[in-house]
Amino acid sequence: QVQLVESGGGLVQAGGSLRLSCAASGDIFSINVMGWYRLPPGKQRELVAHITSGGSTTYVDYVKGRFTVSRDNAKNTVYLQMNSLKPEDTAIYYCNAHVKLDDGLLHNYWGQGTQVTVSS
Repeated sequence: QVQLVESGGGLVQAGGSLRLSCAASGDIFSINVMGWYRLPPGKQRELVAHITSGGSTTYVDYVKGRFTVSRDNAKNTVYLQMNSLKPEDTAIYYCNAHVKLDDGLLHNYWGQGTQVTVSS
């Protein structure tokens, strides 16, 4: 029904930047919150940042000032600009979206994940 397709991951040196994108497609009525989570090696998945349809953002403390989440509602796409990357940012990054379908209910969807590796 709904697919989230991520792009933009890769290998970067510490201090570098990457921009992740996630496009939602399918039978979408509207999208409420879109965001990014990550799964660091040997750890549990954690929230990175999310943004509402109105543009309100939330960041976890350890990315504040370095990462910026944004979205294009017309394209059903969310972005994550990551600057001043650190080795501890190495993780699989997952896109997440709360999507309202024609049934009027909110459904939670995940992307397939994109690997971000930061070398020291």
